[in-house]
Amino acid sequence: MANHKSSIKRIRQTETKRLHNRYYAKSARTAVKALRDTEDKVVAGEMLPKVAAMLDRLAKKHIIHKNKAANLKSKLALHVNKLS
Repeated sequence: MANHKSSIKRIRQTETKRLHNRYYAKSARTAVKALRDTEDKVVAGEMLPKVAAMLDRLAKKHIIHKNKAANLKSKLALHVNKLS
């Protein structure tokens, strides 16, 4: 266990941030999965901008990597365009 006050505080802060990041990353994964499971093109077209904005926000806050966000958005756009 840490002995310095600053390291004890850092441990507390790290745990808080980890839980915060985990919540938002899980929310994004759930939204991406819901969009992938959608078979209706109209519904998917409405969901895509919301999910893309969510991914952009997470990348901006460094919760996920910006390239991961770009790759997910690209694949989701392809998925929506393939729907008939």
